[in-house]
Amino acid sequence: MEQRSTQVSAQSSVQSSPQSSPTLASQIAATIEQQIRPFVERDGGSIAFHAFDDGVVYVTMTGACSSCAAVSITLKSGVERTLRKAFREVKSVALWQQ
Repeated sequence: MEQRSTQVSAQSSVQSSPQSSPTLASQIAATIEQQIRPFVERDGGSIAFHAFDDGVVYVTMTGACSSCAAVSITLKSGVERTLRKAFREVKSVALWQQ
């Protein structure tokens, strides 16, 4: 069983909907920061958590990821798979639209 940390870096702004727990959003943000971001950075990109709403985790992908044709594969096969395995509440991952 994976240990879930509630520590969130200063770079992550944790937002959650009224239906979701701020603690859950913090745990998701910490998982992205600690487990997913290092893998994305190896390819010259970066990932940041923005919000968790109604089962959807919203992130931004920057650096090399922002112009990569495989960003959707990274989101679904990497990020979403990892988060769904760690948190039963996560249904999908989507890019944050500003």
